[in-house]
Amino acid sequence: MTNRPPQLPAVHEAWLPREHALHRPRHGGRQLTALISAVVFFTAPTLMWVFGARPGEIENHKLAGFPSIADGWSFFTDLPAWATDQLVFRAGAIDAADAISRSLFGEPAPFGQGSRDTGPIPGTPQEMPGSERDSRTSDSPGSEVGYQRVIEGEDGWLYYGADVEAKCSPVRPLAETLDRLDRLRKAVESSGRRFVLVIAPDKTTMVPEHLPPSYAGKDCSEPATRTFWDTVDTQPGFVDLRPALDRAAKQLGKPAYYPNDTHWTDEGAVMLTREIAEAIEPGVTRQWQSRGIGWITGTADLPTMLGRTEDKMTIRYVLEPDGKTDRTKPPLLDYDRPVHYTAPSGEGTVDAPTLVVGDSFTAASSRYLPAGFSDLTILGYPRMGEHEQTTLDAFVDAEVVVVQVVERSVASGNLPLVDEGFIDRVAQAMAREPVR
Repeated sequence: MTNRPPQLPAVHEAWLPREHALHRPRHGGRQLTALISAVVFFTAPTLMWVFGARPGEIENHKLAGFPSIADGWSFFTDLPAWATDQLVFRAGAIDAADAISRSLFGEPAPFGQGSRDTGPIPGTPQEMPGSERDSRTSDSPGSEVGYQRVIEGEDGWLYYGADVEAKCSPVRPLAETLDRLDRLRKAVESSGRRFVLVIAPDKTTMVPEHLPPSYAGKDCSEPATRTFWDTVDTQPGFVDLRPALDRAAKQLGKPAYYPNDTHWTDEGAVMLTREIAEAIEPGVTRQWQSRGIGWITGTADLPTMLGRTEDKMTIRYVLEPDGKTDRTKPPLLDYDRPVHYTAPSGEGTVDAPTLVVGDSFTAASSRYLPAGFSDLTILGYPRMGEHEQTTLDAFVDAEVVVVQVVERSVASGNLPLVDEGFIDRVAQAMAREPVR
């Protein structure tokens, strides 16, 4: 039997003599500092919550809810998002980081700039069941390296970076997108219905004077914008909103777009309502009266993409189609499913059942659109794939179909309305119940 040499008992590295090669100090002071910092970090939010502080929505999404144990492993993957959203001092920390970046480096803190983002306008469309699965449409604006989610212009103006990327990196050629929109028009008109196409201009198109001298995509987006409007001007059924927006800006002495939001102000919303009504029934707006009755304050969408919270302000109007009766409605908060409005017909109203299929520019105008129509349905197209049958029914029930799309969505080609499967299905549904 071999005699083993005696072994010393195992000891912690810190207990070894300092001269020993394996000696490692405990770093007691540093460990204590780290422990205190961790306790403060994790207990401070709880104490602030107990004393009434609550986290706010500082980004373009609702606060994450506490995950359920029943979700299995998703409980652990969803927990960080909940914990991050519940930091009551997060907004102040972001503001401080932005202030430090601007003071030291002369530029804003890069909160997610250049990362994938759907932004204020819903990005990747939901596919209709059984629709074509084009891999090109899986990319949404903001996914390309180098492009900014928000472009900071002069005099405090902010611009949505997708306005630029949509022109420089489209998912399908403009000619193909317009050809498919024309196929939708022909399907509507062949069933005896009327078709109107309205394109909401990007803010970069209508208010370019506040853009910075240099930004990613400038060299390709500016000529692409000119080509875009030269091309769509020849599209059948197209209503050009740019002249009316220019007139509104001259009357106001300022653009009809928010400096810190991607949408137009209520002046633009009233203008859209007038232009659609005139396109359907020329002269119907002769008696219309609109006058301001006060200010509306809301949350601007572009600062949230930079980790900030800012208000936007616009004048609220009454819209009186007969010159004396205000017919405005509360703005829509949810238009994923068709929303139907009915009102007595009268002087200054379009009486033909009308469907407006639009995006967030339609939602931003939803206070005024019902005022000009006695039978109106509003439907948001970005998520219409989740409600296929109600969408098809809305097309069938209408005698006039108005398609409102924002410029960047047409330029990029990322539109569920131009899905070939959807066009075929809506054409068949309308053909079965034509309007004569």
